[in-house]
Amino acid sequence: MALNVPRHPVEQAASRLPASEFDQREAERRRHRVEAYDRIAEWREEHVAKHHYYSEQVRRLVGSLVVDARRVLEVGCGLGDLLASLPVPERVGIDISPRMIELAKQRHPGETFFVADVERDPLPEGPFDVIILSDAIGHLDDIQRAFERIYGLLSPKGRFIVTYYNFVWEPALKLAERLGMKTPWPDQNWLSMGDIENLLRLADFDPVRQGTNVLVPFHVPVVSEIANRALSNVPVLREASLIDYFVARPLPKRMPAALPSVSIICPTKNERGNIREAVRRTPLMGSATEIVFVDGNSNDGTREEIQTVIAEYKGPLQLRLVDQGDGKGKGDAVRKGFAAAKYDVLMILDSDLTVPPEDLPKFYDALVTSKGEFINGVRLVYPMEGQAMRFLNLLGNKFFGAALAWLLEQHIKDSLCGTKVLYRRDYERIAENRAFFGEFDPFGDFDLLFGAARLNLKIVDLPVRYRARTYGDTKISRFSHGWLLLKMTAFGFRKLRMGL
Repeated sequence: MALNVPRHPVEQAASRLPASEFDQREAERRRHRVEAYDRIAEWREEHVAKHHYYSEQVRRLVGSLVVDARRVLEVGCGLGDLLASLPVPERVGIDISPRMIELAKQRHPGETFFVADVERDPLPEGPFDVIILSDAIGHLDDIQRAFERIYGLLSPKGRFIVTYYNFVWEPALKLAERLGMKTPWPDQNWLSMGDIENLLRLADFDPVRQGTNVLVPFHVPVVSEIANRALSNVPVLREASLIDYFVARPLPKRMPAALPSVSIICPTKNERGNIREAVRRTPLMGSATEIVFVDGNSNDGTREEIQTVIAEYKGPLQLRLVDQGDGKGKGDAVRKGFAAAKYDVLMILDSDLTVPPEDLPKFYDALVTSKGEFINGVRLVYPMEGQAMRFLNLLGNKFFGAALAWLLEQHIKDSLCGTKVLYRRDYERIAENRAFFGEFDPFGDFDLLFGAARLNLKIVDLPVRYRARTYGDTKISRFSHGWLLLKMTAFGFRKLRMGL
């Protein structure tokens, strides 16, 4: 069976560039991840033999969801036991771990297995009637990217089955790992059903069925069968079930007849060491792409570095510099950048590059394919790199995300991620109505979110993997800025909920 998959144009362009420091760090991180899975493989084989009840329940569930299929692909197949249990004529499994695949071939010599990273490597040739991702979504670096590649392998009438642990079980499962009762996987993504559904929709999947299963993941005579087969979908009780699952269908992709152009606003304040990386790593999007640097009176040579890069640059992007002048704060810099922008789509890229520029095409695609009208970056789905966010900052971000979701009556998980994308025409409407709230937000995040919600724009969260800084210092003060954000939230409550 051939392995192939078309590569995205942005991916093709990036492959022609020499590896950056970021690329090298990513490659090293992936290598360590594969080595960890290889080390776990032997332990996993012994563990499955001793603690097989949960695996049997997963096979029972997935088997009930695979109906009328001739070709099935399992992504993250591990030892291949689930795949081999399905009564389907053609079964194919892939896994990132060479040792897992070696053991899978030994356990199931009649099956077809490949070593492949679903996010990057050539994949088995489709189409498949069913593609399964069982208990593996937590191991993916970029879930949306994996879903998009899976989409290309599924037949038009095919189905994509996803199972994963209910995130409320995280403490119990971590304890089970320490006690040797569960496979000790590396750090995983812990996602709610809402997170998974949102990621499916971003990748052009339509969930047609979702549910919960397995209240008792170990065998207790009579009790386990009643709990897992009859009670795991009962209201209230289902919230405690271990397995969340989805069955989704692929939707036709919708692209505009003409691709809109893009202006990326990049506010800078003492970020000299990030300027070249920002330019080098930002992909071309739409009919034209410009980066508008807005410098806030840097004293480390950032402005001079921007001028030097503009003079030297020979690539496809358009580069410009705007001085912030007497204005203060990121919000003011963003508004000045938006005012100077020439193109149809407005993006914000923080110059610390903690949100990778390589992720910007996802925001663009979500906007131009009408998945939302305001695309809001979310840093709180994936585990964060190193010291990318301090613990108190993390708690604050979760609190303000939940507060704004309640206040604005839309699903918002992270209100303070710097990366936000919208059409220029919608921003101009927000600006025209700014007098309703006034100049209350020096950061700019609440100003845009409140304005978008008041205009009833559809806000869509887009998860990103938040990276650690490699140059410069954070501009955030946990306590003084936290107090200011709390006052802004109260202000929004008065204006939006109380009408005062």
